[in-house]
Amino acid sequence: MQIGDRKIGINHPPYIIAEIGVNHDGEVARALELTDAAADAGADAVKLQFFETDRLMSKAAKLAAYQKNAGETDPIEMLKRLELTIDEMALVVDRAHERGIHAIVTVFSMELVEIAETLAWDAYKTASPDIVNRPLLEALMATGKPMIVSTGASELDEVLRAVGWLDDARDRLAVLQCVSCYPLEGVEHGLGGITQLREQVCFPIGYSDHTKSHKTGKLAVAFGACILEKHITDNRHRKGPDHTASLLVAQLKGYIQLSCEGEAWSPDVDHAILHQVDKLGDGALVKDYANAISHPHPAWDAIYAVSVNESSKRVLDFERDVREVSRQSVVSVGEISSGTRITRDMLTIKRPGTGILAFEIDTVVGRVATRAIEADVPIVEEDLE
Repeated sequence: MQIGDRKIGINHPPYIIAEIGVNHDGEVARALELTDAAADAGADAVKLQFFETDRLMSKAAKLAAYQKNAGETDPIEMLKRLELTIDEMALVVDRAHERGIHAIVTVFSMELVEIAETLAWDAYKTASPDIVNRPLLEALMATGKPMIVSTGASELDEVLRAVGWLDDARDRLAVLQCVSCYPLEGVEHGLGGITQLREQVCFPIGYSDHTKSHKTGKLAVAFGACILEKHITDNRHRKGPDHTASLLVAQLKGYIQLSCEGEAWSPDVDHAILHQVDKLGDGALVKDYANAISHPHPAWDAIYAVSVNESSKRVLDFERDVREVSRQSVVSVGEISSGTRITRDMLTIKRPGTGILAFEIDTVVGRVATRAIEADVPIVEEDLE
């Protein structure tokens, strides 16, 4: 895979994405400051999130637990506060390119892809909940640009299904292992999922890192990640859903330096040996490997041991809340009367994921409503013949 002239793969230094996300708090000036900080630290790219709240959230939308813990009280108000316009994003794209780094964006609604295409994004990324949003994935694939697909809170079969939809983008596709928890603490970091994804899909595999540590990226690279995505902020105490799961900008340079140390990515590293360690879970080999690349986390041995012995891509129990709240369902555009035969223009795709999932939208067309359906709510099987 390649973004611009930067080759991405196991025999190249890890590609580092500094995720601004919504940590600009709706202020383009702060987004520009974070872009400069990312460039100064040596990141390869910055990333933004492009959404329009009314397109993304139905009136059934709910806050995830981590958002409540961050002090949020209303999901609609929260996202409206965090929007940037496409014109404001254009300033960030220009600043990134002036600083010699790439600009990447996560688009959250299929209808926004055409608008996103008016800017010179170097690649697109999809958020973990959109692993089920086939219309959005296919719209981004149709742009012809590189794609990075995140896979938090998903099972392996869901990842493989999504990859199947993107077969025409195989030469410009990467997949990120991710644990959808903000911040991610303890020892279940999902690093072992990198191993299974590398075995199952023939694309570059990366890691979307939601820990607060500046050292976890090196551990992910040891498992074979060749893309790292890390949230950045200038203040972890700001109001907002992602600040606490982010690195301070002052830490980003250290994160990049540790992750890109020669022994962690050099083609001379015997990844076959690491693969065998993954398979066998041999405690002595784990300890030797830990000592060889130094301890990148206070609980390194425990994290590594858990990851080696859990080399699978699966949904962790603490991800289930985000999975339900943040996935997108088939949603009614307006009121639908009982007995109405449903047409495509009556439907859209929005959060939460409590209804018929986004990829099944075409199966709803032509069915008859068995009861009155409110406007702007997820449609469930019980609503249909």
